[in-house]
Amino acid sequence: MIRYEIKKVFSSTGNKIALLLLLLALGIVCYFSCNISYVNELGEKNTGFAAVKSLQMAQKKWAGILDENKIRNIIAENKKITHSKEYLSKNTVENEIAYSHIQGIEGIRNLFNHSYALSFQDYNYYRANDLVETDAPNFYYNRITLLKKFLKEDGSVQFSKKEKTYLIHQYEILETPFYYDYTKGWSQLFEFAPTMIMITMLILGYLVAGIFSNEFSWKADAIFFSSIYGRNKASAAKIIAGFCIVSIIYIISILAYTGITLLYLGIDGWKCPIQINQWKSFYNITIGKEYLLIFIGGYLGCLFISFLSMFVSAKTKSAAIAVIIPFVLIFLPSFVSNIQHPMINKILGLLPDQLLQMGTALNYFNLYSIAGKIIGAIPILLTIYTLLTLLLLPIIYQLYRHKKMD
Repeated sequence: MIRYEIKKVFSSTGNKIALLLLLLALGIVCYFSCNISYVNELGEKNTGFAAVKSLQMAQKKWAGILDENKIRNIIAENKKITHSKEYLSKNTVENEIAYSHIQGIEGIRNLFNHSYALSFQDYNYYRANDLVETDAPNFYYNRITLLKKFLKEDGSVQFSKKEKTYLIHQYEILETPFYYDYTKGWSQLFEFAPTMIMITMLILGYLVAGIFSNEFSWKADAIFFSSIYGRNKASAAKIIAGFCIVSIIYIISILAYTGITLLYLGIDGWKCPIQINQWKSFYNITIGKEYLLIFIGGYLGCLFISFLSMFVSAKTKSAAIAVIIPFVLIFLPSFVSNIQHPMINKILGLLPDQLLQMGTALNYFNLYSIAGKIIGAIPILLTIYTLLTLLLLPIIYQLYRHKKMD
């Protein structure tokens, strides 16, 4: 029965086209994620795999523990480059030659721009150029100082006293000095992961929307429900088929995207803290664990939204209405987010679209108080939607097996 339900889904011409569109989207997203460039010592911009290897080699020279001594050396190196005649020249080619030397330290230079910023929310690409070697000891300390200043001024109303204490504590317990490495593969992967996951979700929503409504649209519901297993095993088979379709397509799509991007750009840097790429995040985890959260969060989000679409399909007997659900849950929050209010932010932080963009959610200061304990949005999201997804299964089953025939 399960195989038959799956076969029905993929026998549809519309669904076959949807899978081709997903394959096309995978190719396009992978193209953008792997599209990086490298400027050589002659100031010439190169692309392709050779450019990837050149950038990797340039940044691997600075890999290792980012302690005070290394920070001092990088500040000196940056000063040497930014005071060179090529950098100060008005000639574009000479500027590119200067940039070719910056590429190796660009990731760390970006951390300098955050750490030595004038305020917590300030960012100036050229801030690192004003640093001197004596600024090195303040690199990690500045992160905590700027947060405290922000919570005292701009964030004073946004967060409660307990939340402020929690954020400061999370910043203070972050293990330093960081281990730094080339992480371009991961940063590119994370940048386009929400796009790939959302596209996959929209395709999945389309595929499963008709699982429970097809019998009604085909006027075959009388035969289906009057059969010996129509109201029990056949109904259960539809749910299992939906689960299998979502699981298989999601896993294949995201693993294919991951494999192509990391095989091309490199897997180095998975042991680095996420603050290498997300300086302000209060979640103290590694880049490798960030990927697991993104993968699991996306999978859970796809399961929940797909089952919700299946529920609507079973309830309304309409695939058209069910297809709308993923679009509403993914795109509606972006319109509501324009309303600047702490309570709105807390609500938006727990909507299912956050599961599909878990990497971005790791950078948000969404905090909640549960039994007097402050906790971030990520563990709450994973817990809530695991329970809701499991709850939807018996609800869909009972709803459909007791459905009245037209």
